[in-house]
Amino acid sequence: MKKLKKIKINLNGKTALFPNGSTVFNVIKKINAPLDKIAIELNKKIVNKKNLRKISLRNKDKIEIVHFIGGG
Repeated sequence: MKKLKKIKINLNGKTALFPNGSTVFNVIKKINAPLDKIAIELNKKIVNKKNLRKISLRNKDKIEIVHFIGGG
């Protein structure tokens, strides 16, 4: 059985392992984040949500995900 290589990323300040070739969309899906209520930053740059499936992750990438919460 062939073992998939993993990459190590920093996700909201914590180390996370993902299969090589993963995209930003894979990360969002894995953590069950609602796309309409989050902002995503990859290596200190805001990510356009239209490109989530196109942006492949590399080892040591840093992703910050911010959830919007309503209130008053």
